[in-house]
Amino acid sequence: MDEKRINLALQGGGAHGAFSWGVLDRLLDEDWLTISAISGTSAGALNAAALKGGLARHPGRAGRRAARENLDFLWAQVGQRSDNRLVRWMHSIFPAPQGMDRLTELFSPAAWLDSLTRVFSPYDYGPFYVNPLGAVLRELPHPDFSNDRGPRLFVAATNVRTGRIRVFTRAAATVDAVMASACLPTLFRAVEICDPDTGALEAFWDGGFTGNPAMFPLYDQSLPRDIVIVNINPLLRDGIPRTPAQIADRVNEVSFNASLMADLRAINFVKRLFAEDRLQNRTMKNPLVHMILDDVLMNDLTARSKLMPAPGLLARMKEAGQVAADSFLAKHADALNRRDTVDLPALFAGSGVIGA
Repeated sequence: MDEKRINLALQGGGAHGAFSWGVLDRLLDEDWLTISAISGTSAGALNAAALKGGLARHPGRAGRRAARENLDFLWAQVGQRSDNRLVRWMHSIFPAPQGMDRLTELFSPAAWLDSLTRVFSPYDYGPFYVNPLGAVLRELPHPDFSNDRGPRLFVAATNVRTGRIRVFTRAAATVDAVMASACLPTLFRAVEICDPDTGALEAFWDGGFTGNPAMFPLYDQSLPRDIVIVNINPLLRDGIPRTPAQIADRVNEVSFNASLMADLRAINFVKRLFAEDRLQNRTMKNPLVHMILDDVLMNDLTARSKLMPAPGLLARMKEAGQVAADSFLAKHADALNRRDTVDLPALFAGSGVIGA
């Protein structure tokens, strides 16, 4: 197959980010597929940095092997540093029978962790506080992802003071920037980074609040039109959430999908303008949108499992990502660089103003 160039947009979602690990592992099999840019948020930023570090280190297949080494190391470390016998035991009995769901929600490690984060702040640890992600990123087999080699890297974080998104790229896409992108404020202290534009020290939280993932850097005219979004948070979930945990899960999913849905709505609007030939002599880009996802799997999981990166769950997520990417390539490889494979008008059907 002829070479095809794409951009990747990697969502965040804690331990569910291992799904993207599987997707990337499968995409790296295809020599004809060139990754030109990667935009990542939270767990997506961790994956993006690992992928970039490998691809930037070596050309061709050697770079793909290096990227795999980085990704494998990243998730092995995440699993080892978070593993304990209780978590593994709880996962061994999932999924619980339907009648046990509420009991499981009350007594699972994630439920206790969620309760603790409402009482204790990461600032309560004093001198004993440490963010483990920094050590993992610095220990990557190929840790140099803050350079101009290989695909362009964009890392999104949320400025705590302004509430606005900040995207770090090139030399600014440092270990601290990736840590900031994955900084859930109930678990980690805000990551402070000197803003090169103002010289001021700014604090940052998880990028998922404002850009999950950040799409606008991928509109650059020098990059290919194709944006392949790797979805972690399910777009659709049938049924009404009824238990406290189900309600909290769906609120989490809707909140962390909000920026993506806004971006896709804007792209859909631009596409309508192009279709009506109303953008003549304009430099605006008409992106081609694709998605790799497994909403069946994600609907079977809960937002609480994002905080429980046990090795069994990570392995399951990786395998699911490999299968989803394989299915995407089998169905849509020929469409890349030619047409969309996401029906945006259908996605937004029924979301307009009622009674207008």
